Amino acid sequence: MTTNRTVRNIAQIYLTLVPFAAAVLAFAIGHISHTIYLPIWGIHACGMAMAAWTLGAHAINSQDSESRQMALIASFLILPWIFISIFFGMGPPPATAAGWVATATEQQIRFAAILVLSGILITGAFALLREKLKTDGENIYSLLGITAVMIATPLYIINMTWWGGFLVESFRGFVAAGAVKRPDWYIPAREQFGLISTIEVGLFYLATAAFAASLKKTRLFRPKPCNSYIITSLIAFMLNLIPPLSPEPLATISYVVSIPAFPFIMPYLIAINLLRRIKVS
Repeated sequence: MTTNRTVRNIAQIYLTLVPFAAAVLAFAIGHISHTIYLPIWGIHACGMAMAAWTLGAHAINSQDSESRQMALIASFLILPWIFISIFFGMGPPPATAAGWVATATEQQIRFAAILVLSGILITGAFALLREKLKTDGENIYSLLGITAVMIATPLYIINMTWWGGFLVESFRGFVAAGAVKRPDWYIPAREQFGLISTIEVGLFYLATAAFAASLKKTRLFRPKPCNSYIITSLIAFMLNLIPPLSPEPLATISYVVSIPAFPFIMPYLIAINLLRRIKVS
C-alpha cells in the first residue's frame, strides 16, 4: 500500500509540473528542430499517459459509475496537455513575418490543430463536469460555468483559426511581396482578433472560477484548493484585461495570462485533483 501511494505521489508531481516546465522551456530555449523535440515529446507523452493512468485514469474501466465518470472527466482535461506540451520544442510564436513563414507548418499544427482540438476536448470535459455537479446538487455555479464555456469556445476556435490559417497565409503574402509596411486592413483586423482573444480567454478564466466554486459547494474538493483555483482564475481574468500598451511589467504579465493555452492550466490541475480523489483498489 505504501509503495502504491508513493508511485501515485510521483505521478501526481510529474503531471503537475508539465504545463509549467513546458512554458519555461519554450520561452527559455525557443524553437528547436523537430528532429530533436518530436522524439523527446513522444517519450514524454507516453510518460504523461502512464502517470495519469497510475494516478486514477484506469478507473475508466471501473464498475463504480462515479469513479468512472471522474476518470473520464479528468482524462478529457489532461489529454490536451499531452499535445500542448509539444510546444516546449516549438517555442513561442515567431516575432517576425519571416519567422512565421519559415515555421508555417508548425504554426498551423500549433493553432489550427492542437489548440483547436484542445479547446473542443476541454469543452466536452466541462460539459461532463457540469452534469456531475448538477447530479451532486449544485446547479447555479456549474450553470454559470458551462454558459461561459459555451460562449468562449466558438470565439476560441475562430481565434485559433485566425492564427493558424489566415495569419500564416497573410504573412506568406507579405514576405513574397517584400512588403515592409502592413496593408491598411491588417491593423484593424489584428485589433479585432485581439479583442476576441481577450473575451474568450476571460470567459475561460471565469468559467474555471465558477466550476471551482461548484466543486467547493458540493464538497467534492476541500475548500482550500477550491479557493486557490477561484482566486488564481479571477486574478488572471483581471490581468487579461490590461491593455497591451500598459507599462511594464503589467504588459508582459497580461501577455502571459492571455496565451491561448494558459487558461487551460487550472482545469488541468483540477483534473489531477479529480484523479487523486479516485479510490484505488
